Amino acid sequence: MTATEHTLDRETCRAVIETLLRELRARYVYPDVAERMEAAIRGRLGAGEYDAIAAGPALAEALTAHLQEVGRDRHLRVSWEEEPRPVRDREGPDPEERERWRQAGLQRNFGFQRVERLAGNVGYLDLRQFASPAFAGELAAAAMTLLANTGALIVDLRRNGGGDPAMVAFLTTYLFDHEPVHLNSLYWRDGDFTHQWWTLPWVPGPRFGGAKPVWVLTSRRTFSGGEEFAYNLKTRGRATIVGETTGGGANPGDHHQLDAHFAAFIPNGRAINPVTGANWEGVGVAPDLAVPPEEALAVAHRAALRHVLAGLGENPTGPRKALREEARAALAELGDGP
Repeated sequence: MTATEHTLDRETCRAVIETLLRELRARYVYPDVAERMEAAIRGRLGAGEYDAIAAGPALAEALTAHLQEVGRDRHLRVSWEEEPRPVRDREGPDPEERERWRQAGLQRNFGFQRVERLAGNVGYLDLRQFASPAFAGELAAAAMTLLANTGALIVDLRRNGGGDPAMVAFLTTYLFDHEPVHLNSLYWRDGDFTHQWWTLPWVPGPRFGGAKPVWVLTSRRTFSGGEEFAYNLKTRGRATIVGETTGGGANPGDHHQLDAHFAAFIPNGRAINPVTGANWEGVGVAPDLAVPPEEALAVAHRAALRHVLAGLGENPTGPRKALREEARAALAELGDGP
């Protein structure tokens, strides 16, 4: 049965909505906002607004829009899947689901799109996802080992939709020295506790270190864990953010199956930055250099090349002279600009 063939009856529709509202009351990070969202949905339900929706995807889309209209939380969404899934009482994925995630990640190389040395010995990492270190830790370490000897680094998050905060901390560790740095904290409503994320005392392979400059590229598509990475580095003065303001999602959560076809991603946590005491929810991470996203890489590469050239001095010899020629040629090719 396809999405267009799947027809909802009134009883199923209302059962899905009641389950959704129960989960919101029990889990959403801000209980008062959950109450307002429930009141708004019940008002629409009482008015018969959902009775005319016969397709699962259409109901999921409508509920998502109505919840976000009140809560302004872009993480909060309802989804519909054609393939039925089991509804479990216990929390967390089962081994079969974790393996499905791993297999899906493999097809995308766990978000590691490009890792290379650009002209002028500038490192470049195009990262589309922060996958779990359990799946992609070795891949991340290999990428950072390749970049360790570059003189400057560009991390491209313009198409990064987020992921696991453990991978955010893992990769960020490579950009600092060995002194521990408190990166972020996540408050969780479930259990009423706060988890602190710090740089790790040890990571495999060499570190890029805390002295060489870093540029992070962003766009409005940069979201969630991608925003955390940028915000953590920006608040610590560790990177220059180049591009446009990010999407504005700082409330992590989890998927909850509502029935065989409907699920909801419900945020039950919020980020607390140790420097600002705040986060990027609803406002995004503002760039230090605001440029159209399609120009961000050229802008950052020019800045990195100028840094490399400044460090080579006036009369380098041997390999340093060759590097100067390479950097100058690359800068000339990029042309004038910020």
